[in-house]
Amino acid sequence: MVSQKVIITNPSGLHARPASVLAQAAGKCGSDVLLLYGEKQIQAKSILNIMAAAIKSGSEVEIRCSGETEEEDLKKIVALIESGLGE
Repeated sequence: MVSQKVIITNPSGLHARPASVLAQAAGKCGSDVLLLYGEKQIQAKSILNIMAAAIKSGSEVEIRCSGETEEEDLKKIVALIESGLGE
């Protein structure tokens, strides 16, 4: 298991469009991908779970990957979030 903390920089937080981009990317990962936000553990492969967490701009989340491709997956997801998830 590997993890890294990142700040959500999207001005509107993780609303539908960035949540969709994140869920699609996580769905292509060979490892399990979790977002840890406060006390919540969110399955990153589920757009509904991401949106339900109501993660706001400026929030710190921890990305946690576990599985065969965890290192590669963590780098990919962190880079995607840091790039603004297509916004």
